[in-house]
Amino acid sequence: MNALFTAAVAGLSAGGAYAILGVCAIFTYRLVAVVNFTGAAIGAAGTFIMVAFYGAGVPLFPAALLGIAAGALGGVLIGLVMTTWFANTNASTKAAVTAALLVGIIAIGLRLTGGQHPHYFPELIPGSAFRLAGVEVTCAAVTTLLLSVVFTVLTEQFLARTRIGLQLRALSQRPMAAELIGIRVRLLALGVWAVTGGVTSFALMIIAPLRSPDFASLSLLVVPALAAALIGAFASFRAALLGGLTIGILEGAVSTIDLVSQYRSTVPFIVILAVLLWSQRGARWDEAR
Repeated sequence: MNALFTAAVAGLSAGGAYAILGVCAIFTYRLVAVVNFTGAAIGAAGTFIMVAFYGAGVPLFPAALLGIAAGALGGVLIGLVMTTWFANTNASTKAAVTAALLVGIIAIGLRLTGGQHPHYFPELIPGSAFRLAGVEVTCAAVTTLLLSVVFTVLTEQFLARTRIGLQLRALSQRPMAAELIGIRVRLLALGVWAVTGGVTSFALMIIAPLRSPDFASLSLLVVPALAAALIGAFASFRAALLGGLTIGILEGAVSTIDLVSQYRSTVPFIVILAVLLWSQRGARWDEAR
């Protein structure tokens, strides 16, 4: 039982990162109407750029800032693609485009980073914060938890109480009308892409030392991100926060069960399937009657 509790607490670090990624996915969907499959890949690019600068002798925190800036720039580049050629297409087409871009980014990333050759990821936030029932809780876990909660609350308040937040809501609900009344629609959309790129990069920098050290593995963290967003129905930031934390805890708990520990990465897929089946329960019940 103690091993299960220890693993669940260890999963909080990943859960916090999943929550941040899920909130970013909802942020992008609500404001620019895109289910973004490239989010984690952009964050992985920012993380590897941090590693490259750190390996070249740049101190860790300046290297991290450069990586975050690179992630924001990567988000802007994806945003330019979407706003230039796919601004007026439907949501399904936009999602397909970002899925195709994900494949391309992974292919390029693997090529530039040496395929699945392992890399050393420095601990951005090292050390132990405290002990909980005999379990070491790391500073990284506490940071991701706090960051996920703060980012969720700030996002809600920003959209509800600021002028730019009001403009962003107008952009998401009536983009053509927003443009006609003088709102700088494209600039705001690119700002959304930049923020999600930078935040995602920072989240992945924190948990990268705990993951498989290659570009593809980090890029595929889009799966738990979308699972968390799906729990929030791509609308509720708080539900995505709880969903991301839950997925991280479940992954940690599953890792202690010998029979299924090697399948811990399937937890987000199972969560996605469960949420989709639950969302269709009404239609299935009507058909059964």
